[in-house]
Amino acid sequence: MKFGTSGLRGLVTDLEGRASAIYAQAFAIHLIRNGLAKTGDQVLVGRDFRPSSPSIAATCIGALERAGLMPLDCGAQPTPALALYGLKIGAASLMITGSHIPADRNGIKFYRADGEIDKQDELQISAIAAEMAGAAIDVTPGSAPDRSAAARDLFSRRVMSILPEKALCGLKVGVYQHSTVARDLLVEALMHYGAEVVELGFSADFIPVDTEAVSSETIALLRKWTHEHGLDAIASADGDGDRPLLSDERGEPLRGDLLGLISSLFLEADVVVTPVTSNSGIEANGTFLTIRTRVGSPFVIAGMREAVHGGHKKVMGFEANGGLLTASAFSLPGGTLSALPTRDSFLPVLAPLWFAAQKMLPLSQLAAAFSMPFARAGRLANFPVETSGALMTYLRQSDDNLADFLAPLGAIARKSDVDGLRVTFEDRRVIHLRPSGNAPEMRCYIEAATEHEAQTLLNDGLALIRRWESRSL
Repeated sequence: MKFGTSGLRGLVTDLEGRASAIYAQAFAIHLIRNGLAKTGDQVLVGRDFRPSSPSIAATCIGALERAGLMPLDCGAQPTPALALYGLKIGAASLMITGSHIPADRNGIKFYRADGEIDKQDELQISAIAAEMAGAAIDVTPGSAPDRSAAARDLFSRRVMSILPEKALCGLKVGVYQHSTVARDLLVEALMHYGAEVVELGFSADFIPVDTEAVSSETIALLRKWTHEHGLDAIASADGDGDRPLLSDERGEPLRGDLLGLISSLFLEADVVVTPVTSNSGIEANGTFLTIRTRVGSPFVIAGMREAVHGGHKKVMGFEANGGLLTASAFSLPGGTLSALPTRDSFLPVLAPLWFAAQKMLPLSQLAAAFSMPFARAGRLANFPVETSGALMTYLRQSDDNLADFLAPLGAIARKSDVDGLRVTFEDRRVIHLRPSGNAPEMRCYIEAATEHEAQTLLNDGLALIRRWESRSL
């Protein structure tokens, strides 16, 4: 079990029972010890649709109650809905989710009453959990009062205030429902704004949809459905509904950082905080101040807090996966949007659709209007953490090692080691190598002048990593 870029993650066989009880109790102890909660305070528990989530949630509820807090069961709920409800009633919360990773894995996201925990919180929770490792732990599951309707209704009102009434009339939009907890609300929101909605791909079984590195199988489905139904777009989200997926009228997914950029223009943001993995063309497409961070929502949130404390107004952030965070209140066509410093998938779907409807442009033309380098992202799944760590150590040992490894791709002009290794070649193409922070995966991010160059560089970069792995076995 370890904290990554987005909460605690691990194999279901490791997390169920003892480990989930330990970390839930460690979280409660941390809150009480640091004055972030007191005995008897409410704490929310939500979950996604993966098979192991109900049992892990029940174990956490039992552990939290024995630790002196009062759990409230929010059921299957988008993560931003759980976080918003926690902010509203001043309660900490736990979200049981593995996001986009396969169903044999799961995780827990932790929230204080004022929002996501930070890296210092993670260290303290981990230290408390380590102290408890040798102790006898009660893993008896618990039950709690149901607050799922209240959490969902609060978030629904927020989503329905983003756009003017009937703002999406004339659009025909599919919703790829799969197993995301955002599926019902996505359908309701699009219908509320006047779009004709086609429900697609509902699944009772969990499907791990990665919205940042969209699989070829998912893209094939999007293209097929778009053609069959004559759709203007298809909207979806990851397992816990905090990362958006939006494809255009051809079934081609729009990159998450482009959705973030369009959303920042929709919000008329003054400051945008985003990781180094987001497209380098963001700075050229807005008048806002751009702040770059390491990968992971805790780093984006820290950057937003610094901007607010520095006196900036209208501060927001987004990750390369498109998940959007706000640190300020924003006035929108449909009302005032309060700050929600955790990833949300709904606004990054609605904002591009609104621009497309207003400008009467297909999404592909709207996207093409931005002067962004072509970008691609890929990953090698089931890539051992030890192997990715050894590769990164080798590449960081010397410039010669890095140059030799990347020699088949081009000559290096400059490099950055903010989070993983980001290399710019002399012809301005970019490759960014980064082990996943929450799964046994090796990720590769690419930028190039043309779509063909970007795809070729991605394929070649992943092939280099595979060859290195085979030689290291």
